[in-house]
Amino acid sequence: MLANPSYLLVQFLNGLSLGMNLFVIAAGLTLILGVLRVLNFAHGAFFLVGGYVTFSIVKLLADTPGAFWFAVLGAGAALAAMAYVIEQLFLRHLYDRDHVYQLLLTFALVLLIGDMLKAIWGTSVLSVPYPAGFDGATRLGAIYYPTYRLLLCALGIASALGLWFVINRTRWGRMVRAATQDREMLSALGLNVPRIYMTVFVIGSALAGIGGALAAPVLSVFPGLDAQIIIQCFIIVIIGGLGNLAGAFLGAFLVGQLTVFGIVFMPGLELILIYLLMVAVLMFRPWGLLGRQEVQ
Repeated sequence: MLANPSYLLVQFLNGLSLGMNLFVIAAGLTLILGVLRVLNFAHGAFFLVGGYVTFSIVKLLADTPGAFWFAVLGAGAALAAMAYVIEQLFLRHLYDRDHVYQLLLTFALVLLIGDMLKAIWGTSVLSVPYPAGFDGATRLGAIYYPTYRLLLCALGIASALGLWFVINRTRWGRMVRAATQDREMLSALGLNVPRIYMTVFVIGSALAGIGGALAAPVLSVFPGLDAQIIIQCFIIVIIGGLGNLAGAFLGAFLVGQLTVFGIVFMPGLELILIYLLMVAVLMFRPWGLLGRQEVQ
């Protein structure tokens, strides 16, 4: 296998498509953690809601051109609305409280959302078809590769560039970066910090929903998938650096490659490889590969 360049290229692309899909999800978690300092255990549940919403919209609009893309937008909008309600009713009252209260809230949301999803969609594995025009394969030199997976690669990279531009080249992005450093000073300058926090939580949650929608054709949708995804996302955030989008991109790429090549060369042990990478990062660079050490 190692002597076959075409085989290695296919596995690299598999890892890249997985990593880029994970980045879209982990980017939302990174934003929420970096700005709000909230360890959102419910992020995986938000991802799963996005997958189920996508399934329902695609089924409802089965004969409509572009049904899948309407479903992706619908999943993002549904999660944005859900996040807005959660932030307004519960989370905003816990920003200045001990982190334990935030953890308890987000863990309670995992349980509540999980039961709600089972009550509405049941416990069966639900499949979402590939979008029209992306259900075939594209020739790349000597190989053919699934077009939809190539699309995931492109969307992940485009999302990274778009988020980088927004955070580093817009006024709103500068306010977000300032909020991560000193929210008291930002508030003293007359800016609405609670609104910034709400917007970040809504956008981060919407990214989880969009990530769930994009993953649905590849992974299908079923109860328990959220636990697998949230573990991978937390590992990505730890490897890359807390609150660092570039670090999340690098972490997602590494996790995707380790997962795929681990399955190929060490079946059943791929998750161990990811944990070993995380442990190595924590040992030699506890603040992440691209993170910054916080001065106490």
